[in-house]
Parts: sequence; structure tokens; C-alpha cells
Amino acid sequence: MTITDVAAAQHENVYRVEDQASGLVGFIAIHSTALGPAAGGLRMKPYASEADALTDALRLSEGMTYKNAAAGLPLGGGKAVIIGDPATQKTPDLLRAFGRAVEACNGRYWTAEDMGMTPADMGVLAEETRFVAGLADGAFASGDPSPITARGIFNAIRRVAVHQFGSANLSGRRVAVQGLGHVGWNLCHRLKAAGAELIVTDIDADRVEKARDALGATAVGLNEIYAVPADIFAPCAIGGILNGETIPQLTVKAIAGGANNQLATAQDAELLHARGILYAPDYVANGGGIINVATEILQIETAEDWVSEHLSALDNTMERILRAAKEADVSPALVAEDVVLQTIKRHAA
Repeated sequence: MTITDVAAAQHENVYRVEDQASGLVGFIAIHSTALGPAAGGLRMKPYASEADALTDALRLSEGMTYKNAAAGLPLGGGKAVIIGDPATQKTPDLLRAFGRAVEACNGRYWTAEDMGMTPADMGVLAEETRFVAGLADGAFASGDPSPITARGIFNAIRRVAVHQFGSANLSGRRVAVQGLGHVGWNLCHRLKAAGAELIVTDIDADRVEKARDALGATAVGLNEIYAVPADIFAPCAIGGILNGETIPQLTVKAIAGGANNQLATAQDAELLHARGILYAPDYVANGGGIINVATEILQIETAEDWVSEHLSALDNTMERILRAAKEADVSPALVAEDVVLQTIKRHAA
């Protein structure tokens, strides 16, 4: 196995990892350890090129720095990606090879599950490294973080509803959910229980059909989700979906979802603000998952109570961000960035 340093501005370390025997090619990006060891999930997907994979790792790792700081965690930001189709190319040998790469970081990076990974996969990684969380069993095992992520996003949706509609009551509200993976599916269940009307889309037709049958959701095409008449948009799939092409199509009054890096560019936050669409910064809205994972990394004895306390604090942080943005008549994205940078500055001083 070879681990090669990759130069990247504004990142502490970036490593290209390759293991010819298992077919592993991927990247580990450590954006910041100012608040503690870098923590962030591992995703596996069939990237079109190594350049695309590296770009994803760099953006996601920076997002984790912001997410961990916003959640008040003593953790920095990192992320890892593996190039390949998890359905056909993920093998125990490949995962073990990646585990050895994580171990070589000597605790500066903790990994956990993300897109294309499961708690069982984390167990395979754990055969080679101590620095893995999201395990299915063990003394401090935190398991699948998706339900907690969805819980935090649900809180964020209720929060933007208060600001835009005057009430957190979601009964009768139309919520357009993009992506029905683990997070999106758990979120849909919470929304349905709260009385919301669901409009859904996903690249997997079976998931869409399941949502229609089990939740009474209305299904739309992948590119139709942006223009559907709805109150709130919940992006829970890929990043970069809020951009110059999609924002003009939106009919919603608010956005709060689980996808990372929802804004294609910083200017897109201003486009949303100009249109009167309230944007809940994604790294605050979707911070529940890393809060759950942190109980394992930090070995929290009373994990359930600890998670609830931090979710409540995260909700309060979102409220402060939205209120300050309203008072200053600016995008919440600007306020959130300032909150995070100030947090990092205080701890780094």
C-alpha cells in the first residue's frame, strides 16, 4: 500500500491512498485539528475521476470542520473517500487496506460511515485501526448515525417553519424531500408523523415506490423536485444542488436538509436570500450524525442524554443564526460562518 502526500491549500494534510492488491484508490483529507482530532465519515462512490474524488474530499472535510464546531464538539474536520461502486467493488480486503491507511494517521483522523458504508463495514475497518466509530457493537458503539441526523434535520425544519410560517406545526405543510437514503427515509417518517405532506424523489425507483406505499408520498422526477409547489425543500442527497439553475425554479419558502455542501457557491446563498427563501445552513442542520458518532470517539458513558443535550444546543444555535440573519437582513450562511470561525478562534487562542 502507498500513502502519498497531496498538496492542498487550507488543509493540514491530504493523503492519496492506493493498494493495488485490493484495488483501493482513495483520499484522506484532514482540514483542521484546531478543536481536536479530525473526524468525518468515509464514503465510497464511482467518481468519474480522481480529481472529482479529491475535490469531494476537500469540500467535505472543510464542511466537517464547520459542522463539528457548530455542534460544540472537541473535534476537527476530516473526510475520506474511496473510488468505486460499493455494490460491486467493496470487499473486506479493500476495507482492511483503508483501515491501515487510517491507522497510519496516528489518531489525527477518525473515520465513520457515510455514503456507501455501513456499521458492518466499520467493523471490518476496526480490524486494522483503532480510529473508527459508527460500530454496530462494542463498549461505546454508536451504530448507524442516520436516525440522529434525521432528528436534527427535523428540528431544523421546524425551526425554519417558525420563522417563515409563524409556527413549528408541520401539519398540512408540503415538504419536498430529495433523496431517500438512510437519512432521507428516517426524516420522511418523522415528517409524516408530524402531519406533513411528502413529495419525494430518488435515483432508486424502488425507494420511491416504497415511500409512496408506506408514507403516502407523492413521487416526482429527479429534476422536477425543484419546481414542485411546496413549503419547504429538504435536500438529502448530493451536494451542490442549490445553484444558478435550480434556485430560480424553487417555489418553497425555506430549505433545511441533510445533504452536505448544498450551496454550489457562496453566491448562491445570496441568491436564496434575494428570493426570500430561508436557508438553514447545512452543516448546522445535519449535525446530529456527528454528535452521535462523537459519543463513541469521546467514550461518553451516558450517550443518550448527551446526544439529546447536544441536539438541543444545536437547535438553539440554529435559532440564534436565523434570528441574527433576520435582524441583519443577510443570508444565514454568512452568520453561521462567522459563528463557526469565532468558535475555532476562541479555542485556538
